[in-house]
Amino acid sequence: MSGETSPDSGHTGSALVLNPVYRGGPGRNRNPASRLAECVALAKAIEMDVAHSETVTISRVRPATLLGSGLVERFADLIKALEIDIVVINAPLTPVQQRNLERALHAKVIDRTGLILEIFGARARTHEGVLQVELAALSYQRSRLVRSWTHLERQRGGFGFMGGPGESQIEIDRRLIDQRISKLKRQLETVRRTRGLHRDARKRVPYPVVALVGYTNAGKSTLFNRLTGATVFVQDLLFATLDPTMRKLDLRSGRTIILSDTVGFISDLPTTLVAAFRATLEEVREADIIVHVRDISHPESDEQKEDVEAVLHELGFDKTPKSIEVLNKVDLLEPDARSAVAERARRNVAVVPLSAITGEGCDAFLDVVETELAQGSRIIELVLDGAEGAALAWLHEHGNVVDQEFEEGGQMKLSVILDKADEARFQSRFGESIGGHG
Repeated sequence: MSGETSPDSGHTGSALVLNPVYRGGPGRNRNPASRLAECVALAKAIEMDVAHSETVTISRVRPATLLGSGLVERFADLIKALEIDIVVINAPLTPVQQRNLERALHAKVIDRTGLILEIFGARARTHEGVLQVELAALSYQRSRLVRSWTHLERQRGGFGFMGGPGESQIEIDRRLIDQRISKLKRQLETVRRTRGLHRDARKRVPYPVVALVGYTNAGKSTLFNRLTGATVFVQDLLFATLDPTMRKLDLRSGRTIILSDTVGFISDLPTTLVAAFRATLEEVREADIIVHVRDISHPESDEQKEDVEAVLHELGFDKTPKSIEVLNKVDLLEPDARSAVAERARRNVAVVPLSAITGEGCDAFLDVVETELAQGSRIIELVLDGAEGAALAWLHEHGNVVDQEFEEGGQMKLSVILDKADEARFQSRFGESIGGHG
């Protein structure tokens, strides 16, 4: 077992973080120290003061308390000595286990799902984000009616799983939750329809969409800000970004794209949250290019990549048109590791090492985006009337006009290189029947 206690661990609001390791348990293929560190980071993301954190090995799962009686007694003494208020278990707990642990430890107990939902509740900013997180929280709460429904008070954000001084402990019945869930689903359906209309509008004012995905804290928002000059909230916190942000970005060729920043993923992401954020992540499904941003300096970068791909698979995003892998934070690598990453990128054009913090490699990344968008291009030939100036301007902006000739009657004959996506956008916007040859 490994433990860590901070020197200032005695004041109110302190937390105990426990990372159980057992056969068949969550994160069984991950390094226990990394799992523990990640859970501590999650707790600190909502300003918990972690008084003590520890990985505990369990020979078998106890249905009543998850942990064995000896561990429960030891931690009850520790909680009393350090005046700990909240216990975070980095694993799923049944409602019975949660209730029994709270009675035995004399402290509020939340599991990994509750902690992540608490973070999302505190961070959601847009109307859609708030609705999605509340739906996820209620779906989770529905199975454990011993919990309190305090999130409507909203003074501190979050969903009240952690409790706190002065918070009312109102037991909700299943009927009340079901009514609220039904209302939220109706509201979210309206949001989805609106989002679909926005996507249709973008197709009419068409720019290719490039979506950033990746593990939480991989540097997506830092890269987004670096490339677009935006000021999306960036901090060394898990789940610093929840609500999707989109900005136009002009490439060096003059071509315009829309860059989309999305919520980060994490191992063992609660299924209620995956389902709730399906609408948001539909932006990823509609993207022309998906950019998987990885923290290549993280010791478990490969495992994080698998977690991201698992969530995308769960969301049904297996078949994406094009993808680019960004190996971020190369500035944190030792020289030998940097050389290995550079060699890997030389062998695969769709792998780009960069540093979103320093800007190193960002121009090369945009060049790869340009190249990927150009793949599948073909030469098309069409005839425009003289009055169709908007269509001509669009073709010059989005394609490569290699030849144009004026014909009798004021018509113009054009040969234009367009990729398939832009060809479809041109047809959608201008209704041209494009015939051509590659």
